Amino acid sequence: MTHELRTLPSLDILKDQAKHLRALLAAAGNEIGHSKSLELIAAQYGYRDWNTLHAAAGNRPPFNPWMLGVRVRGHYLGQPFAGEILSAQALTAKPGHYRLTFKFDEPVDVVTFESFSAFRQRVTAIVDENGRTVERTSNGRPHLELEW
Repeated sequence: MTHELRTLPSLDILKDQAKHLRALLAAAGNEIGHSKSLELIAAQYGYRDWNTLHAAAGNRPPFNPWMLGVRVRGHYLGQPFAGEILSAQALTAKPGHYRLTFKFDEPVDVVTFESFSAFRQRVTAIVDENGRTVERTSNGRPHLELEW
């Protein structure tokens, strides 16, 4: 199996993913042990087993993608975008939340009406550690969702 070229999450996040996977499978009636869930997470990242993934991730602090100039992609008001982070500020009043300003490569039409358009190329949003806004559209989707 080959390893996908991407930044690995921290060990804490990998273990949380395994715990979440185990809970989802249990809710669907498929009980698995903790070790098996760790092995499945390792396979998801392209590693032969948990020990190999553990060594690759190492004991390092969580990945912080919120840096100036970082290329990002995701969805804004349901529309796909690619762009870069122009400014980033950690919010001390809300630990784990960041005010980010993005410049999209191509302007995004934020109106869904066929007879009207409104394009945005610079957007500022407050996101959590998962890259999602608390604010949601009428269909329940976060205003902004980052992908990585």
